[in-house]
Amino acid sequence: MSAPRRPLLLTLVHACAAVLAAVSLIDTLGSGLYERGTAVAFGALVTLGELTRWTGAEGREAAPLGAAAALSYALLGESGGQPTHHGVSQVVGVVLAASLLGSVPHIAHGRPVSDHLARRVLTTGFAAVCFQPLYNEGTFQGWGTAYALLLIAILALTALCDALLAAALAHSRTRWPFGPLLRDELRATLGIGSAVCATGAVMALAVAVTGLWALPVFSLPLLLTQMSFRRYAGVRATYRQTIASLARATEIAGYTPAGHARRVAALSREVGRDLGLTEAELTVLEYAALMHDIGQLSLVDPVPAGATSGLPVEEQRRIALLGGAVVRQTGVNPQVATVVERLADPCPEQPVAARIVRAVNAYEEKVRDAGPGGPLKALEELRLGTAGDYAPEVVGSLARVLSRDSLSMPVGG
Repeated sequence: MSAPRRPLLLTLVHACAAVLAAVSLIDTLGSGLYERGTAVAFGALVTLGELTRWTGAEGREAAPLGAAAALSYALLGESGGQPTHHGVSQVVGVVLAASLLGSVPHIAHGRPVSDHLARRVLTTGFAAVCFQPLYNEGTFQGWGTAYALLLIAILALTALCDALLAAALAHSRTRWPFGPLLRDELRATLGIGSAVCATGAVMALAVAVTGLWALPVFSLPLLLTQMSFRRYAGVRATYRQTIASLARATEIAGYTPAGHARRVAALSREVGRDLGLTEAELTVLEYAALMHDIGQLSLVDPVPAGATSGLPVEEQRRIALLGGAVVRQTGVNPQVATVVERLADPCPEQPVAARIVRAVNAYEEKVRDAGPGGPLKALEELRLGTAGDYAPEVVGSLARVLSRDSLSMPVGG
């Protein structure tokens, strides 16, 4: 069986980054390093940022210190009052070498770094191209306050380019809709991206006046912020594991098949992405899908195979309300409880998350023991039920998600 073809856009982005990196390294090695101390200092800061980069950021800026240092070096025109002479090639070459060095532990652990390095090379190169040639020609002399505003403007454009690259790479790898991905990237840029741009501009201006002593002073707050984000990511991962453990209670008690909640949650999240839900909405959706059957713990007699989609509407509503009450007692986001409570409401009155969980849960129950033709048969049954039970747009999205790469709902385990 032939290997799947790489998406064209992904190949194009990586090729552009590789060409820029190769040209920059060759030019830098041929001409030598200008201001070696400055290059080493910024390179060390980029390396430190990459070494402390956290994983699981889903495309977001996972190494803000490394990004700020790279952008600051790209926008550096003076050091300690003396003009610098490095150009675009040296900026890209130093940042690439430092990023590769800082990525060694991540590569050793089998973590993907190609997209991250491509974004770092291209965004740093963009900032350097916007600034270095014009500065070296003396274009910005005598600009005063406008010079600082210029740096901020260049950094803002660079952040926008990085968001576009991140969304494009994620779209190429996952085939999720580009629009919602870009929206989430831009929203994230307003957070940590603003801190990166501000720190990059301040470091470039401070080094120009006071020299390299400004680097540790202005990089320390961002490093502490980066460490705080890593702890926050760890807390979120633990929180999700706790919810997943609570969801398994129905499986342990024999009310639902093993892995049912996990499968429904995974497919619900894919459908939510296809429909353009935000990251916050996807989190609520995933948690509700994990806990959608928890109300069955209040039943005296288990529903056969946990298949609640075939029960009378009143019984479904009773189980949903019981589940919502249990979820509220766990301290989970109240929005999750609301979604669980409304799983049995009339389809037009349900929130989008409840519509998604309801349709995906029904699909999983129908396809579970249906044999090789089960997925198509289950989808057809859902389509026939779109007149009242299932939202047509959700069923259509489910069909699109399942059709990508000939996917089908995993069963068992």
